[in-house]
Amino acid sequence: MRNLFPVIDKKKTGIHLRRIMDERALSVKDVQEYLGLASIQSVYHWLNGISMPTIDNLYALSELFQLPVDEMLCGTRRYDYKTPGKQNAWVKRLQAYREKLQEYKAA
Repeated sequence: MRNLFPVIDKKKTGIHLRRIMDERALSVKDVQEYLGLASIQSVYHWLNGISMPTIDNLYALSELFQLPVDEMLCGTRRYDYKTPGKQNAWVKRLQAYREKLQEYKAA
């Protein structure tokens, strides 16, 4: 069953976190020590898409990686809020409707 709302894709997020760590030359052990985790398995579970970091750990990782939290996550959202011009048809229709409404009010 397909979700009616965007959700975080744990597998893609794990792959993305691994890429971020590789770009910054950070090991799993580095992340474990930075977060003060008792077990290294937690980090491996995130990277393998088995589980997700807690909100607190995501917040701390954003500081370590120097990235906003939403740039560390991958989800099922159909469009990108951050990139102008990458809007889906629904957003374009909504904007066109708003413009027509403003024209109507001005007349």
